[in-house]
Amino acid sequence: MSGQEDAPGALRGDCANCFGLCCVALPFAASADFAVDKPAGTPCPNLAADFRCGIHTRLRDRGFTGCTVYDCFGAGQKVSQVTFGGRDWRRNPGTARPMFAAFRVVRQLHELLAYLTEALALEPARPLHGELRRVLAETEELTLLSPGELDALDLDARRRVVGDLLQRAGELARAGIPGATGRKKNRRGADLMGARLTGADLRGASLRGAYLIAADLTGADLRRADLLGADLRDAQLAGADLTGALFLTQPQLDAARGDARTTVPARLTRPAHWAS
Repeated sequence: MSGQEDAPGALRGDCANCFGLCCVALPFAASADFAVDKPAGTPCPNLAADFRCGIHTRLRDRGFTGCTVYDCFGAGQKVSQVTFGGRDWRRNPGTARPMFAAFRVVRQLHELLAYLTEALALEPARPLHGELRRVLAETEELTLLSPGELDALDLDARRRVVGDLLQRAGELARAGIPGATGRKKNRRGADLMGARLTGADLRGASLRGAYLIAADLTGADLRRADLLGADLRDAQLAGADLTGALFLTQPQLDAARGDARTTVPARLTRPAHWAS
């Protein structure tokens, strides 16, 4: 056991110890989320010499909302300081391509670590805790592979292993809610874009991978709803109750719109841009 899940902040981005990898390795296209086009491997025009964002406090005003809802789950500092031992891609150009490729893999592994860590905190999933710890340790070991080994890693296979385990953990966590396992609340992968769900009783519902873009969830009851992979961009969560929501991440919350009445899980932070 590596202790990854016990390290404070290990699964959240630490820009001070990263070589601006998300600002270089990843592509983005001019859209409502980004003001310009940028191909993968090309530094963002806002990236400063010290690997910090030159417009960090003005990202939304300058058209880079997409940057404000992104989190590498700690992969940036892992690849910068561990995989490449603190050698940055500017002073060591030969590291650039393998470093960016490694970041894209480790970021996905760290996201899986975040989900597994959350599942371990679910009391109803206690029968699976032993298996969860084993899979978490295996996944953490994969993040420590060499760049070449990371490039050859079967990431889909690891996702299937973790996904199956998280599915079982989620079902155990939702089992105590009446009707949660019925067809009415199984909205996995559902197209709910722009749906009017004001005040909806979605306690314990499975909304895994659901498209909730711009859905109106004002005052909705989402207690213990499974939101793994749900697209909450511009979803209206004013007054919604997200107490105990399963597998909800900070980037998902940051992409939605809420207010002072929205009940946010204690492990997450209320987005600063939400209306007060």
